[in-house]
Amino acid sequence: MDKTLRFETHAVRRQAKKSLHKEHSVPVFETSSFIFDTAEEAQAVFAEEREGNIYTRYSNPNSDELIDKLCKLEGAGDGIATASGMAAVFLGFFTFLRPGDHILVSRNIFGTTHLLITQVLSKWGISHTYVGMENLKEVEEKILPMTKILYAESPANPGLDILDLGKLGKLAQKKGLYFLFDNCFATPYLQNPLRYGADLVIHSTTKFIDGQGRTIGGAILGSAEYINEVRQLARITGPTMSPHTAWLLSKSLETLSVRMEKHCQNALMLAQYLEKNPDTKWVRYPFLPSHPQFNLARKQMKMGGGLVSFELHGGSGRAMKFVNALKLMSITSNLGDTRTTITHPATTTHSKLTPEEKKESGITDGMLRVSVGLESIDDIIEDVEHAILHSRKP
Repeated sequence: MDKTLRFETHAVRRQAKKSLHKEHSVPVFETSSFIFDTAEEAQAVFAEEREGNIYTRYSNPNSDELIDKLCKLEGAGDGIATASGMAAVFLGFFTFLRPGDHILVSRNIFGTTHLLITQVLSKWGISHTYVGMENLKEVEEKILPMTKILYAESPANPGLDILDLGKLGKLAQKKGLYFLFDNCFATPYLQNPLRYGADLVIHSTTKFIDGQGRTIGGAILGSAEYINEVRQLARITGPTMSPHTAWLLSKSLETLSVRMEKHCQNALMLAQYLEKNPDTKWVRYPFLPSHPQFNLARKQMKMGGGLVSFELHGGSGRAMKFVNALKLMSITSNLGDTRTTITHPATTTHSKLTPEEKKESGITDGMLRVSVGLESIDDIIEDVEHAILHSRKP
């Protein structure tokens, strides 16, 4: 029967084994370590001859349940829950890279990932090249003999560019590269990169997977073979997700599908409104026909996601006036919340990029990124209308 169950049912019904209390909802296992009935049992578990928990830095029933769910929803063989999304990115890089290696990176990525690549990997003698991964010929031309990883995200942050995952996956396989993919914006409900050839998928569970702005967390998922390598580094370095966070996230997955449906519906309606508004210079949303990769987005994604990027006429000055005139939206760089949030990438999430890097990534001084929440879309649009009107004033 398990094979016939659908996404929503797995998200709700996959749970850790019940205890003797036969609880309906799995409890929080707030414990640092686990005990053994005999010395021989301890020896067997430490030798990995039998399954069992040793220490929460290694594993815990709550994080095990979360990963079991995520693996089923993402189509992965195994995974690791981490203390943050960036901890998952770190593990992906430092497991497979060595001094002298090279990484090929999509131009449009999360700002802190950019800093990890440029300021940390470089200290370890690991070089990188940014490339527009929508151009497969250019990607192939930039692959060097020492290239080990192809790293990308789609929809990309913050411009919502869409990459052809299938073609990138085939290219990575052809060239013998690890293909690491950040699936944070889409979530497993909208997109499954492993099906298109990604080797490892990374999530900042802080965002839509939590969905309510309560936790910091991450996950890295892939084949059992690759995750076994990642696990060795994770055990040593200890970027461990807390049991309580894992418990919250596992419960959050139970509502992921219904939340993402609403996020996507609201985001599409906001994008359609902005596209028709004469004050809008441009608007980007994957499921708008005007999006350059509209057909590709519809092929790869179930819906268009919960984020909208746009710019009003008037540049950065207009953008700041608009944000300050909002009454409903929360001004924060976080996203994926039940509440609609807005940020100005050039001065927040991507402020550490040089002007040249911002230009290459398509980040304009007036760009705004909205993570559309679960409020009434009519109220969200009214808030935007109010802010547009007031931002016209000198």
